[in-house]
Amino acid sequence: MKTRQLVGLVYLLAVYSSSCLAFYLPGLAPVSFCPKDENNLKDCQTQIELFVNRLDSVESVLPYEYDVFDFCKDDHEKRPSENLGQVLFGERIESSPYKFGFKEDLKCNKVCTKSYKAGNKDDAAKLEFLKMGMQLNYQHHWIIDNMPVTWCYDVEDGQKYCNPGFPIGCLVTADGRAKDACVINSEFNKKNTYYVFNHVEIKITYHSGDKEGGWEGARLVGATLEPKSFKQADEKNLNCESGNPMEVPVEFKEDVSIVYTYSVTFEENNQIKWASRWDYILVSMPHTNIQWFSIMNSLVIVLFLSGMVAMIMLRTLHKDIARYNQVDQGDLIRLTPSKDKSSLPYEDAQEESGWKQVHGDVFRPPRKGMLLSVFLGQGTQIFIMTFITLFLACLGFLSPANRGALMTCAVVLWVLLGTPAGYVSARLYKTFGGEKWKTNVLLTALLCPGIVFADFFLMNLILWVEGSSAAIPFGTLVAILAMWFGISVPLTFVGAYFGFKKPAIEQPVRTNQIPRQIPEQSFFTKPIPGIVMGGILPFGCIFIQLFFILNSIWSHQMYYMFGFLFLVFIILLITCSEATILLCYFHLCAEDYHWWWRSFLTSGFTAVYLFIYAVHYFFSKLQIIGAASTILYFGYTMIMVLIFFLFTGTIGFFACFWFVNKIYSVVKVD
Repeated sequence: MKTRQLVGLVYLLAVYSSSCLAFYLPGLAPVSFCPKDENNLKDCQTQIELFVNRLDSVESVLPYEYDVFDFCKDDHEKRPSENLGQVLFGERIESSPYKFGFKEDLKCNKVCTKSYKAGNKDDAAKLEFLKMGMQLNYQHHWIIDNMPVTWCYDVEDGQKYCNPGFPIGCLVTADGRAKDACVINSEFNKKNTYYVFNHVEIKITYHSGDKEGGWEGARLVGATLEPKSFKQADEKNLNCESGNPMEVPVEFKEDVSIVYTYSVTFEENNQIKWASRWDYILVSMPHTNIQWFSIMNSLVIVLFLSGMVAMIMLRTLHKDIARYNQVDQGDLIRLTPSKDKSSLPYEDAQEESGWKQVHGDVFRPPRKGMLLSVFLGQGTQIFIMTFITLFLACLGFLSPANRGALMTCAVVLWVLLGTPAGYVSARLYKTFGGEKWKTNVLLTALLCPGIVFADFFLMNLILWVEGSSAAIPFGTLVAILAMWFGISVPLTFVGAYFGFKKPAIEQPVRTNQIPRQIPEQSFFTKPIPGIVMGGILPFGCIFIQLFFILNSIWSHQMYYMFGFLFLVFIILLITCSEATILLCYFHLCAEDYHWWWRSFLTSGFTAVYLFIYAVHYFFSKLQIIGAASTILYFGYTMIMVLIFFLFTGTIGFFACFWFVNKIYSVVKVD
């Protein structure tokens, strides 16, 4: 019966997760479009604006602005306002020269011509940078009505994949091997040649409104394109139907002229609703089905395993507590000693389990209590930030439609949560008997954020030297520092003030003056093996999600399954807690009372497995080349590992802290 209930619960959670996926961001109002001859409608736009975003590549961590490449530029360029998350992620959105009105079909419309003369150094540099983009498979990212313009093409098993970007061009190497997009066209067969996609066929899908529905005009529900390559022999008579592809030789020995063109068609589709217009992009993302089944499988396994661990712990502890409370009764204590150990319940209990024997030392303050309290304060701040961010994302407030909202929300929450960090750090430090409260507050406010900012600043210097769009502008860096020192640090001081005003946490048993000697430990109860084993189970429940998260970061795929991610977050919370409690119990039974740091490091060691997986992912899944990209990958990975270390370590510590207080408060010690 319990098994059925558990499976039913998992099913309900999965249904709830899937409902989170279809929820469109509240607050994003739809825009109505209409042809020029119907512009008398209220709030109806006739012109469709196409915006261009940064270009990125799976073979390089360095994104570049659209203007860095020698493409056609908008004469009246404008940039929409960007939020903090977009700036931190390196998004640089600007208007494009591709202009068209609603329901105005265009055929082979010229944008501009780019000419490169042999012998001109500036032209040679521009063309070399363009060829570098084609060699590393840099992708355009265009936006229409806040939707990515996708390139949809057939993949294996007749399925269609919609990529939210399309390549600049492609390369056929000297050995005749076609790279990336060159595979799609058999005409791209000339060795040692670059092919530029200088023509795009854009198709806009719209949903017509009606007066009964409460709105008029039309709403855009899809934007796709198909990149093509054509060499124009005569600019006055453009041909975008057939012809030779636009070739760029590897060696720049003669003049090159590239004519950029585009075509636009409109298609009505009243089956697709505006609120679900992202579905065709998200559903076609690769490995979606694999993710569904893998996560469900992982959830069921981890839930059953957690139930088994909890059941073992409850049964074992119940017997221990009952036995200890029984032998403390007067009639049992006054039993006449006997050589038969079975007649000595107290001795028998002592031999079976030794966790009660260390009651006088289990709450002895840890070494380096200052550092531990600082880590726990920062971990609490990260934990609350992560919980709120994921919850909001699951509700749809931080969907991909709201660009940069996820990062903006996380940063703002971290800044505003300085008070809990200062309070937890100060309260625990006071419990440990610490007196250097000024040092404690300063370290809580500056140590871990300082390490993250120093790493981030070094990575930003590399991006700035490489001319990447991901380089954070100086003004944004100043704004981040102002938020840190102007908001987060004062709030940390406020939290620490209230933490130090509170009395130290009262322990259920007294601590002996003389430390008890710890007996010789077996291999499995020694600190390092226990810590190493403790991180395996928590990592096991996140590594599937970790693959998709890393894909979204480094392979530029959209991550949208926040419902499942929130479930995995809860499972990680349970698993870290139970694994740490279980190992803590074994160590206390072995009469090793040094549990403070061990409880933090046991679950925190999951971060080490995360780093090992990130290394494996770099060498097995990514095609990144270049020293700068490699340094950036591991530099940003170290920030992720540090944050995850504090996050998981804090979960394990507080679970163990609650457990130890609980078991020593219910037994009769004296």
